Amino acid sequence: MFNSKLKVAVVFGSRSVEHEVSIVTAMQVFENINREKYKVIPVYIDKSGRWFVDEKLEKLESYRNLKLTDIKAREYFFAASTNVKALVPKSVLKFLSKISADIYFPAVHGTFGEDGTLQGLLEMANVPYTGSGVTGSAVGMDKIIQKSVFKDAGLPVVKSVWFLKSEWEDNKIDIIKNIEKNLNYPVFVKPANLGSSVAISKAHGIKELEEAINVASQFDKRVLIEEGKENIIEINCSVLGNDQLIASVCEQPLKSENILSYEDKYMKGGKTKGMAGLSRLVPAPISEELTEKIQEMSKIAFRAVGASGVSRIDFLVDPVRNNISNGVNEKNNNVWINEINTLPGSLAFYLWEKSGLSFDELIGKLIELGFERHKEKQKLTFSYDSDLLSKIANGGKN
Repeated sequence: MFNSKLKVAVVFGSRSVEHEVSIVTAMQVFENINREKYKVIPVYIDKSGRWFVDEKLEKLESYRNLKLTDIKAREYFFAASTNVKALVPKSVLKFLSKISADIYFPAVHGTFGEDGTLQGLLEMANVPYTGSGVTGSAVGMDKIIQKSVFKDAGLPVVKSVWFLKSEWEDNKIDIIKNIEKNLNYPVFVKPANLGSSVAISKAHGIKELEEAINVASQFDKRVLIEEGKENIIEINCSVLGNDQLIASVCEQPLKSENILSYEDKYMKGGKTKGMAGLSRLVPAPISEELTEKIQEMSKIAFRAVGASGVSRIDFLVDPVRNNISNGVNEKNNNVWINEINTLPGSLAFYLWEKSGLSFDELIGKLIELGFERHKEKQKLTFSYDSDLLSKIANGGKN
């Protein structure tokens, strides 16, 4: 019996400051997906929000010019109606050449992709897709909301305050007083909804604090200030699954500055390595006891935000170093959860390779989990029949 390949639409790019990072992740998917099982449909969303579909979009060389004037890709739009749920050419006359996919594979980092907006569009169309749903994506993207969710789940977080951009513009003096009253320097200043370390700054005093807030407020209407922890290391762990969760080995990223910068994460190690090009120790040089603790905390965080598919959870660890090089004595550790990334750079494949799952197997697992979650959702009730409208039409009161 002949079995056709499953059609996987990989969606990437979009209106995000992490646009180029998203392209790198998509290239990694294109390079590693099992072509014997899946037919790939590259769906690129440019920085203005236009959708393009073309085989040439699988090649990194196509993005020398982000306007795509060199390859002349055809523009499409996504029709979210459940009667269509397909990629449709922009020209109405070419409607019959629409492109349908069996499952959509979001690879958009940041706004308009990782934040639940793309997921909402796919939910409206009632199509399967990989990764977290609307709620998990939105909560996982918002550093302020996820911090509250983590606290309610019993996870330790660093002290913080947040405020609106408009509040900062109207009353800078009182906001600085509140920050200095509740937090000790140094502090980290972050936009609420960005990733890849974009617009994140460390401030040691008022002058640096004001400058950092002015930068962060250009990227989001809410700004988060977190109390810094000195002499800490970062330990990350990935979680995979929907209801049944497994955790990867842990890693220790190595940073060149006080924080992991955009350059640390994406501009080292080669043109398509992405997060895999970051210098890191895998497995992290920590004790088995601390590893298990972080893995369990990662699962709690994953479940608390309602994540699905794959996520990477980042922690801050305060180590007491012993005489063993790079060793960590867990007895005197303090561990804080920093954030969850519901669409991690490079899909955190480097953690799963060290856990015994190859990149192509990880992609296949994400597709499997996407179908599984969609199937489970079809069992839910989304409508309720009532005679409310007929009563109102006949003069009844609500």
